[in-house]
Amino acid sequence: MMLAGLALALGVLVVALACLGLYGVIAYMVARRTSEIGTRLALGATRGEELSMVLREGMATVLAGIAIGIPAAFAAARLIAARLYGIGAHDPLTLAGAALLLLSVAALAGFVPARRASRIDPMVALRHE
Repeated sequence: MMLAGLALALGVLVVALACLGLYGVIAYMVARRTSEIGTRLALGATRGEELSMVLREGMATVLAGIAIGIPAAFAAARLIAARLYGIGAHDPLTLAGAALLLLSVAALAGFVPARRASRIDPMVALRHE
């Protein structure tokens, strides 16, 4: 029971670190592209288009990671199969659940910088550099 609690705590910590890391990467991307986003807004792009652009770019990174991670998990399944209890090493429901959890965490982590990017004032962004 104590081992399960420790595994749960470590899992929550890993998800929190993944969320923080994704937020940092996307926030850095938005900060670097402030003038571009401001120029696009000044030329007539809507705030919704900017929001979806930033979210799309953040989710593309996560989808690429999932596309690499799922085959890597299947390849590493032999190494951890003996340590699993009550679940198979190639359990598709567990892998799908982990991928869905990562996608939802990435969407939440990317929404804050994406919303901030969509609210950039074009004049402030053009004067930024």
